Amino acid sequence: TSPIGEKGGTVKFRCEREILAEALATAGRAATSRTGTLPVLSGVRLDVADGELTVTGTDLELTIRLSVPVHSDRDGSAVVPARLVADIVKALPAGAVEVSVDDDEMSISAGRSQFSVRPLSLSDYPAQVEPDGEPVTLSSEQVAEALRQVVRAASTDDARAVLTGVLIASEDGGLKMVATDSYRLAVRDLPQSSMLAAGQKVLVPSRALAELQRIVADGDDLTVRLGAREAVFEAGGTRLTTRLIEGEYPNYRNLLPSSYPNTLTVGREALLEALRRVKILAQDSTPVRLTLGADTLQLTAITQDVGNAAEEIDASYEGAEMTVAFNPEYLASGIDAVDGDEVTLATMDPMKPAVLRGVGHDDYLYLLMPVRVP
Repeated sequence: TSPIGEKGGTVKFRCEREILAEALATAGRAATSRTGTLPVLSGVRLDVADGELTVTGTDLELTIRLSVPVHSDRDGSAVVPARLVADIVKALPAGAVEVSVDDDEMSISAGRSQFSVRPLSLSDYPAQVEPDGEPVTLSSEQVAEALRQVVRAASTDDARAVLTGVLIASEDGGLKMVATDSYRLAVRDLPQSSMLAAGQKVLVPSRALAELQRIVADGDDLTVRLGAREAVFEAGGTRLTTRLIEGEYPNYRNLLPSSYPNTLTVGREALLEALRRVKILAQDSTPVRLTLGADTLQLTAITQDVGNAAEEIDASYEGAEMTVAFNPEYLASGIDAVDGDEVTLATMDPMKPAVLRGVGHDDYLYLLMPVRVP
């Protein structure tokens, strides 16, 4: 067998379909689907050695690598089309899958199914760098929950690259995670956690953290290494490496009002359900209006030439009577993110940002810009 990494190596192994399908799908999420980039980046790299298959996917910004046990007949390396091979393996009957790859052909068989696929060039696949930085271990459960709450508020628009990242900053002996797309802002405190030096902060792409969310869901401990230009996260045999975003994150503290004279308290599920119904009529970016006053909350959506919807739910409110309007998707996303049976919506006036929190859960806030309505 040729040494790993050299052309001419033939790979041959057997693996359970479920295990192989999941490994290919996980690593394949980092492989690129963009045209115009290096064609080999649409592939995943397979390395077989000592009864272990390592699958790697990368688009040079994000890399996901994981290892699974296999019965190997021949150790070596190959690069194969990520999506196609993942789809094939997923569609195969349950049981063992036989895979062999040489320079010209990848053969995949299970039961009476047989596929052959052309591999990609191994020599063109980018070399993987070993992580630098001291490893720090965090509770994956706590990190998974924080990511669930924060990543949703990051921007998906590459025009302002810094807003597509999540700010992770060391403050007051703990960590803060912050994301904003300039319409809403999510801030989560992790008071007992530490993965940065005092005062240090990094900007991690939200796409990488959305993938990390999936990886840490299994509850293994999470190990983090922060280098100068990249961050490496490892959990349960899966390693995710991402390039950090360079640039200055906006000062989000300026957005947080110092006081909120008006506070609504309402059942989280009741609000979510009412909003889900009312926003059926909030079409074409129509806002949902919240009429605040006394002991009920009224939600209204009015779409010109289509119709309108209204629902009233029990709530308690302290402050001046007012109507405030929000993008219904952003509002629903915020209510979904907070913990607890009840939520508070605190505001100064209909033109200033409002803040959602879970009652009894002060480690998270979701700030939302209102929408002007006539």
